[in-house]
This record gives sequence, structure tokens and C-alpha cells, in this order.
Amino acid sequence: MSAPTRTVRCPNCQKNNRVPAIAEGRPRCGNCHRPLPWIADADDGSFAQVAEQADIPVLVDLWATWCGPCRMVSPALEQVAADLAGQIKLVKVDVDASPSLSRRFEVQAVPTLMVLDRGRVIARQAGAVPAPALRHWVEQALEDNARSASSPAEAS
Repeated sequence: MSAPTRTVRCPNCQKNNRVPAIAEGRPRCGNCHRPLPWIADADDGSFAQVAEQADIPVLVDLWATWCGPCRMVSPALEQVAADLAGQIKLVKVDVDASPSLSRRFEVQAVPTLMVLDRGRVIARQAGAVPAPALRHWVEQALEDNARSASSPAEAS
């Protein structure tokens, strides 16, 4: 089975690129070679490969088709993925189509957003917020995670 792909427009040169949901490394534009936003869909069956085994941090959007705030925050999430291209992967999960993930992550409100690092939840929030606030939240989670990863060595 091949991994699904998504067509992504390069924020730098505006060329369309096909980006697979599962790949090693980080996607780059075939034309200008700059990092591309990495946006993928996942469900109960593909989440481990698409999100948990990613070699870069993952911003997970747990959403529902009937949810107005979910539809409102989606463009902001895609903007954050474009702004942080090469640094994060955005993975979208429809909670209604993925009941096991909904239970596992105890989703009580949508949208629920999480930042994962190698499958471990490092930040979580519920609700829709504007793109600048989302970007700040993601960047802060990544900084805090990097700081905590380096602190055991510093404490010795």
C-alpha cells in the first residue's frame, strides 16, 4: 500500500508539489528546494506511521466535520505549517472517523491540538485560536521540549 499524497503549493516559488503522508526526511520543493509545509491526514490505522514515527515534531489537529471552530482554525493551522515548514508536520485527524484515537487522547472538545515529539505529547490545548497565537504556542512547545531534553546533561 502506498502512502497517500497531498498537493502543496511552495510558499517560496508557488509551484505545486506532491508530498507523501509518510516519508523519511523533510519534504522540499522540487523546483526551488526550499522546505515545504508537510500536511497529512491520519486515522486509527495510519496514525502510528504518519504521526508517531515522524522524525520531526508533529502538530496534530483532532477535528470534526460538523465543528465550526474546526473549520475556522484549519486555515490558521495550514499557515503555521507553512511558516514552520521543515520544522513541523501537520497531521489532521477526523475524530468521528477515528474513535480509537479519540478515546486514546481523551478528546472532550474539538478542535483539540497537540504537539508530539517522537510520539510523546509535549503540548496540548483545546479550542480555535488565530494563526499568530497558534504559531507562538507551537514554537513555545518546541523550545520547552528542547530545553527539557538538554537539562539532564546540564544537571550532572
